[in-house]
Amino acid sequence: MFRELVLGTAGVVAGVCAASAHVTLETKEATVGAPYKAVLRVPHGCEGAATIALRVRVPDGMIAVKPMPKPGWKIETVSGKYPQAYSHFRNAKLTEGVTEISFTGGNLPDAFYDEFVFTGFLAGDLEAGKLLYFPVVQECEKGVHRWIEIPSGKDSDGHGAGSAEPAPALRLLPKK
Repeated sequence: MFRELVLGTAGVVAGVCAASAHVTLETKEATVGAPYKAVLRVPHGCEGAATIALRVRVPDGMIAVKPMPKPGWKIETVSGKYPQAYSHFRNAKLTEGVTEISFTGGNLPDAFYDEFVFTGFLAGDLEAGKLLYFPVVQECEKGVHRWIEIPSGKDSDGHGAGSAEPAPALRLLPKK
């Protein structure tokens, strides 16, 4: 009986670890035309090596992005032109902004978990029901994970079947 309980528990733990074995968004749904706080969860390093850098590409349609300071990490942003002008608060038109964020110079050992945070606004003309992807590159002392795979088909969690390194996905909800 104890052996079956241990084996069953080990299977559940292995399933949970496999399901959370990649960089994900804490909040996986958000409303179009509203602010969004992106919290990227990093549950492990690379084959036992500590994470030393994290880069995220901000998807088209997320505007007015600002990263949250993170003690022990240097934050840099890359800005560029948006593919179109987006309406923001009080009908301001934004044509450029942050398109990439890099967190570098820190050290997140493989045995620990951490979160990397930034905020922005989900443009009002994004299509509800669609997924918005946040490709992430995780650099470690030894190795790298490229969480950049965007599926060509649909499934319930936004990751393609068999994706080895899926990009974190956000499901867009209709305006309220």
